[in-house]
Amino acid sequence: MLRLFNTLSRQEEPFEPVSGNTVRMYVCGPTVYARAHIGNFRTYVCVDVLRRTLKHVCGYAMHEAINYTDVDDKTIAGAQQAGAPLREYTDQWIRAFREDTEQLGIEAPEETPRATDEANLRAMGEMIAALERNGHTYRRDGSIYFKISTLPEYGKLARLDHEGMKPGVSVDVDEYSKDDARDFVLWKASKPGEPSWDVGAGPGRPGWHLECSAMALRILGAPPIDIHAGGIDLIFPHHENEIAQSEGATRQLFSRFWFHIEHLFVENEKMSKSLGNVYTLPEVLARGFRASALRYLLLSSHYRKQLNFTWAGMEQAEESLRRIVDFLARLESVSANENHAAAQRSIENARQAFSAALQDDLNTAAGLAAIFDLVRDINAAIDAKQIGRDDADEARRAIDDFDCVLGVVTLRRGEDAQPPVPVDEIERLIEERKAARGRRDFAAADGIRNALAERGILLEDNPGGTRWKRK
Repeated sequence: MLRLFNTLSRQEEPFEPVSGNTVRMYVCGPTVYARAHIGNFRTYVCVDVLRRTLKHVCGYAMHEAINYTDVDDKTIAGAQQAGAPLREYTDQWIRAFREDTEQLGIEAPEETPRATDEANLRAMGEMIAALERNGHTYRRDGSIYFKISTLPEYGKLARLDHEGMKPGVSVDVDEYSKDDARDFVLWKASKPGEPSWDVGAGPGRPGWHLECSAMALRILGAPPIDIHAGGIDLIFPHHENEIAQSEGATRQLFSRFWFHIEHLFVENEKMSKSLGNVYTLPEVLARGFRASALRYLLLSSHYRKQLNFTWAGMEQAEESLRRIVDFLARLESVSANENHAAAQRSIENARQAFSAALQDDLNTAAGLAAIFDLVRDINAAIDAKQIGRDDADEARRAIDDFDCVLGVVTLRRGEDAQPPVPVDEIERLIEERKAARGRRDFAAADGIRNALAERGILLEDNPGGTRWKRK
């Protein structure tokens, strides 16, 4: 059974859905005022592996929602600076996010709500009304605030010190100090030039925290939901305030499991614009790396450990992926008919180790280690001619099954299918090179190989012919 670390209890717990076979999971999505960076994508890649583990290792169905925060202080300021309507301004960043997730092989969730969707705004109004009925709110200058002193359990996720809280001190910005618990805004009164709605709370717009609470419960159904996920920086105040709103309104547990992903550092430094180390996916690709290598790097360490992104690490990720893809190509060369028990044992051991690793709080590092143990053992069997065609097919199926969870080999294959040189041109040049070698014009043959290498295509000669691959 899958065991997950639950931030709420600070311990690993066995996981299964609260009812039936469907996992209801909510993930805090991007605030769409700029292109998401690789630190954001560490969260979404790890959540994608959790989703795939729940589906392919545990056999559950999924009902997952990842939202777009398209109205908050940042999106409003960005739209005003651009001189564009809010929806038009945020549309461009939603498109960019979808392009990047597709390139990183992140599966599309079942739901992608926007905070400004009419149904979601109505749900926010209904939640505010429920909080008012339950005595958790007060009004000031046209805005509505959540009064944290009315909820004795406030702070249970972040383990806040109640002695240090400042009851009655309100804050109406969407983001504030990580160690200063204050009454927070649910609904902000209209300001000149800002977008405004009226959902029964007066003209204004929602606070950031309210948006996720309302969307999660509207889309995923009655609480508790099974899993709420996001980056570790969201524990306080965002997720703490989501709990306060949701449980204050429903008087029921909001989410059974809280799944948080640790920070990504860049060359041992925190990402910051002042250091110039906040990289987006297009910027990584512009350095000559591929999205599959970034995905590999982002899941090469346990999600609850801080991960250090380096360009040398990207080179290592490229090499690791090449090793797996080359291994799969080598399996195709096996032609012997007899099967070998040792090869079958290696495959079964890898399957068991991989499954155990992923069910042990999503230990992707150990899962990758199981894959490379299999690569080593089967390569040795091929060298010793102690493997048959059926063994090779079973090893390939094992890698395919592992990749249903990790999603790196399929991504690499997709990239290889769209090489920098058209495939028909590559194949024509391989035939021309073969003809040149046949007439012993090795200078021409080498010229073809070198020209392709300069364009990012490597040729490999083997007994079965010539194989090409991306550099």
